[in-house]
Amino acid sequence: MAERTGFFQNLQWMQKTDVLIGIGVIVVVAMLVIPIPTFLLDFLMALSITSGILILLIVMYVPRSFDFSVFPSLLLISTVFRLALNVSSTRLILLQGVVFDGKIIRAFGEFVVGGNYVVGFLIFIILVAVQFIVITKGATRTAEVAARFTLDAMPGKQMSIDSDLSNGIITEEEARKRRNEIRKEADFYGAMDGASKFVQGDVKVGIVITLINIFGGFLIGMLMRNESFSTALTTYTLLTIGDGLVSQIPSLMVTTATGIIVTRAISEENLGEDLASQLGSQPSALWITSAALAGSILIPGFPKLSLLLLSAGIGALAYILQQTKDEELSKVKSEEREAALREHKPESVLPLVHVDPLEVEIGYSLIPLVDPEQGGTLLDRITNIRKRSALDLGLVVPPIRIRDNMELEPQEYSILVKGVELGRGELQVGKLMAMNPGGVTEKFEGDEFIEPVFHLSAMWISPDRRDLAERRGYTVVDCPTIIATHLTEIIKRHADEILGRQEVQQMIDNLKNDYPAVVNELITEKKMSLGEIQKVLQNLLRERVSIRNMVTILETLSTYITFTKDPGLLTEYVRQALSRQICKEYADRKGELFAITVDPEIENIIRSSIHDDPLEGRVLGLDPQTHEMVIKSLIAAYNKAKSAAPTPVFLVSPHIRSVTFALLEREIADPVILSYNEIASNIQVSVVSSALMPSAA
Repeated sequence: MAERTGFFQNLQWMQKTDVLIGIGVIVVVAMLVIPIPTFLLDFLMALSITSGILILLIVMYVPRSFDFSVFPSLLLISTVFRLALNVSSTRLILLQGVVFDGKIIRAFGEFVVGGNYVVGFLIFIILVAVQFIVITKGATRTAEVAARFTLDAMPGKQMSIDSDLSNGIITEEEARKRRNEIRKEADFYGAMDGASKFVQGDVKVGIVITLINIFGGFLIGMLMRNESFSTALTTYTLLTIGDGLVSQIPSLMVTTATGIIVTRAISEENLGEDLASQLGSQPSALWITSAALAGSILIPGFPKLSLLLLSAGIGALAYILQQTKDEELSKVKSEEREAALREHKPESVLPLVHVDPLEVEIGYSLIPLVDPEQGGTLLDRITNIRKRSALDLGLVVPPIRIRDNMELEPQEYSILVKGVELGRGELQVGKLMAMNPGGVTEKFEGDEFIEPVFHLSAMWISPDRRDLAERRGYTVVDCPTIIATHLTEIIKRHADEILGRQEVQQMIDNLKNDYPAVVNELITEKKMSLGEIQKVLQNLLRERVSIRNMVTILETLSTYITFTKDPGLLTEYVRQALSRQICKEYADRKGELFAITVDPEIENIIRSSIHDDPLEGRVLGLDPQTHEMVIKSLIAAYNKAKSAAPTPVFLVSPHIRSVTFALLEREIADPVILSYNEIASNIQVSVVSSALMPSAA
């Protein structure tokens, strides 16, 4: 067990690659000044050749160049590593001379080039020429051009991503991923533009080191060791050529990998699969090549057997590819026939019966307001509306669909809730709306109309007159703001209709992560259904009470659900639990609440007329004469209070609060009815008006 523990500890040490790389770089730098033994030199040279092969193969298998983003840094490290090996091998060759026993260098000098230093020198020159003139120069130029074009294309790619995100084609996560890929691609080609210069320097330094080895060896061998000219020439030339080949072969592999990676187009496959699919996509070319090779047998002196084998092999490959292509073509035609048959089948009409919770339909002249490429900001405004609704009302507004409707006038828009139009307006694109908030006395010229949200008098003005209108006290807004404001008001007024069970389920699931005990107690233990919770939340939203504090709401329901399941009574208990929140909404900064009291006689009339309906709950049954009298008294008190306070609220007993709201919601815009139990302890109530019976008045 102890041995296994030590083994896994070693594995954990090996996983610290940053430490190992740091140690490796230090060792490479030390090799430049510290002599190393020949057996270690052989090992490091074998490691250099292995790393060159490994880098070349990895480059061939990556589908996209920037997937191997560490390549520029690896190129620099491998170059410094080979130069350090060159310096170390040069030191040992010059110090040891004839007795030098580096096995890899001697193998390349004696076996690979047959012991002929002239042949070895020529092979070395050819390798250097191929690497420097062909591969290195081409790779460097390609890296420069790729870096330039990649950087020039970045703004266009970023704009394309932003446009797709705004239009809903991609998600935020996909947009972030694509932006990250663009940044990686630009960084990679920029780094490769500089890293390719290291390859050029590596080749040049290899030539210099080779010349130093040969001439330095002559001088040391003949002058210091008294060796003959032929011995010095043979020894140092062969060792130098062997050393040069050992360094140039891995350098050639890395240089080739550099050329491949900067010329690779973005693909989903590796280089081998791309070559097989693209070169083999034209069997006709292979047939012609096979025929040409077969015909070349007739030329005198050509190797007939070799040409026959090649011709037969390419012909067989062409036959296989042709068969595969024919099968794929037959499969495509079969799928097209099946698709044509499916088109003649009865079309499904199920998508047509789907109704979106919220829709905004626009005429074709208003399309620029939605298109980001034309400067449209409506999509961003709608995103902010959903966020604002979540913060102010606690309402999860479902996605809002925007579509053009040719049945609308070109400059008209329509707002629908569950397929029913609840708002309509007409805009003038390119103009601004100037609205008199109430204190403007100086006239202003413009095309007058009634604004669609609050039905106030307004006018259309040109954008260049905006500053003048604002100086005169007008409120000036653009067309996207008009639609956004209209949509916001409709969401507030019909929040209870928008809140569906799916949205309630999402809110409960989100709450369950942090407050599982609250959710489990109410739903699992006390068996309160999703529909019952939805009804209470709708009652709150109907009177514009925010349901953002879901923890308090569910805890209150859990407390009182054992006593009653009446949604109306449960709503009143929840409102009492949210008393501070409700009072804060209507009190001023000093904590003063301006209230309208109701004559006890009116309260008694309302209370005695309440009936419990099994379907509709608590309803009010007043005769027409009494109903008109009560309404007139309440409205008169409200109109009187409006002149004394900006947001007066009716203050009634808890028993009649909900029915009083039902009585007034059709007569007064957004009435606020509070019960005595909903007044928080820190709120100061100031009575500004009273609703009295006609006799008392």
